[in-house]
Amino acid sequence: MTAALNLPIIDLSSPDSLSSATSIRQACIECGFFYLVNHGVEEELLGRVFEESSKLFSLPLEDKLKLARKQHRGYTPLFSENLDPTSTSKGDSKESYYIGPLDDLTRSNLNQWPSGDILPSWRPTMESYYRKVLSTGKRLISLIALALNLDEEFFEKEGALNKPTAVLRLLHYPGQLGSTDEEIYGASAHSDYGMVTLLASNGVPGLQVCREKSKQPRIWEDVLHIDGAFIVNIGDMLERWTNCLFRSTLHRVMPAGQERYSVAFFLDPNEDFVVECLKSCCSEASPPRFPPIRSGDYLKERLRLTYGS
Repeated sequence: MTAALNLPIIDLSSPDSLSSATSIRQACIECGFFYLVNHGVEEELLGRVFEESSKLFSLPLEDKLKLARKQHRGYTPLFSENLDPTSTSKGDSKESYYIGPLDDLTRSNLNQWPSGDILPSWRPTMESYYRKVLSTGKRLISLIALALNLDEEFFEKEGALNKPTAVLRLLHYPGQLGSTDEEIYGASAHSDYGMVTLLASNGVPGLQVCREKSKQPRIWEDVLHIDGAFIVNIGDMLERWTNCLFRSTLHRVMPAGQERYSVAFFLDPNEDFVVECLKSCCSEASPPRFPPIRSGDYLKERLRLTYGS
């Protein structure tokens, strides 16, 4: 039986920012995951997001494929992705939908939207949620700056999030997949590419974390659902940015025999922002491990390795 992981709970509304930052620092050094509560996203809005998400994924496949992923926006069907290159499975048992930046006209035009005749409330609901979680994410980044012994407004002053590359991804894991001898994953083992991810789910279990990604055999621990809380995890870019002080942890989703819906918000810097080792994370004894790189170039290469485009 898989043990449950005991993660710290960070209250975004707490006036004691230093205490919150200390807890975040410990969590990011130890396992790269924590819960975030009182984050400002209303439960009613999150409920509508899951309702609209269910409506989209319930459409006939032919209708969904009219919105098939282009430029990393739109629909991806079951088994079209395999996040673990070492896995022999036919693909992950999930379908998903990507929504990119909204307020940058150049990039917002890439988004694909279901017909308003079929799903009239879908686009406004997702746009509202996107903007709410983006605001939450920026507040969280201020605490992460404090956790890294930087000024609270460091990332803002540096211009890292002036035009963030933030992507909303709706996910649906079917409940029943039929009998098979093949090992099936909802999402195979992977770490996220970017800065931070804020995840909400409908409460169906399945998310697991492996704290020691370089050790074999891997030991997996369950991440339990807490009503109203986001599950936050650190991505590979922030691990690189912090000279591996903060950890980007392997995680996966296992089938639970029930339909699982989740919504992930990936918050990354401007495409042109140069990610290089933070001064608070290196020293003579611990020099930078990675050369500077444009955020957009880094993400583009990671996406190419995963999707081939």
